[in-house]
Amino acid sequence: MIIVDSSCWIEYFHNTPIGNAVLPVVESPRELLVPSIVLYEVCKYLLSKTSEQNVITFIRIMHKGRVITLDSGLSISAANVSRKYQLAMADSIIYATTERYNAVLWTADGHFSNLSNVRYFDKTQ
Repeated sequence: MIIVDSSCWIEYFHNTPIGNAVLPVVESPRELLVPSIVLYEVCKYLLSKTSEQNVITFIRIMHKGRVITLDSGLSISAANVSRKYQLAMADSIIYATTERYNAVLWTADGHFSNLSNVRYFDKTQ
């Protein structure tokens, strides 16, 4: 299973090299998990950058994966992840989801770069 975090989704929508790297996962979503907090973050970002119709199109693409909602167990796991790794709320929810589903997190967010089960894309390269 693979989780594409908000940073990589945004790169995908901007058609960057990192976005092109995540393209195979996005276009073949059998293994794609989408935490609901990622939907929120991407939607919020896109609403400030593009038309509402484009936002709807992008959200439909994201919904091709399996959307993972935040339940009480995942909330508690995220709190533990936050404490253990000093992550902010959204990042801790994303990483707790990664752990729960034994997934690999694809990200361009440096907060995750040294954690296990992470495929980190460095924007500076």
